[in-house]
Amino acid sequence: MDQLRPAKKPIRGAKGYPRRPELSRARILDAAVSEFAEQGFAGARVDAIAARAEINKRMIYHYFHSKDGLFQAALEKVYTDIWAAESELHLEDMPPRDALAALVTFVWNYYRAHPEFITLLNTENRLKAVHFKNSKVIRDGASGSKSLVDDVLARGVATGEFRPGIDPVHLSLTITSLCYYYLTNHATSAVVYGRKLTTRAALDERLAFNIEAVLSIVSA
Repeated sequence: MDQLRPAKKPIRGAKGYPRRPELSRARILDAAVSEFAEQGFAGARVDAIAARAEINKRMIYHYFHSKDGLFQAALEKVYTDIWAAESELHLEDMPPRDALAALVTFVWNYYRAHPEFITLLNTENRLKAVHFKNSKVIRDGASGSKSLVDDVLARGVATGEFRPGIDPVHLSLTITSLCYYYLTNHATSAVVYGRKLTTRAALDERLAFNIEAVLSIVSA
């Protein structure tokens, strides 16, 4: 008769509770996004991320292999989050002008609610998009997101509301730029123009301007 063996003890994290890979990975990514957003890539420390996540540092290397791997995964997280939120807009169910206005409003509100997205994007641009180039997740997700503007433009041209020949890439860049620049440069712009740019009234006025500007570009 085989000798009974004691049951294996569950692998436990830094706080002593059983390790659940999906939850551990999610905690690490949440902590990494916060740390990279606050400290940048160079200033972020794996020790600090482990402390934020309340997890053993070796588990970070187990899941992500390196600091570069962790930063790439953090970028993939913030991008998949925005794409998931974007898919909930259901622009295909709206008239073209309403759909475009809804997209501009979404980008504006998302950037305001998620400054960490902008911060990580700034960091990746300083790093010459090295992590973007290595990420199949971002390449695949970007192709799906890009088609949103293509579809809205095509429907608007078909109804006669939008003029033909508009480059959807340039329009996408214009939408993000109108929102991005204002929110990232409001402190210096307020000094240059001598105007408060972050009051509720100023933010509402800017969103209305962004929508009007984009619709003016595309209108037939």
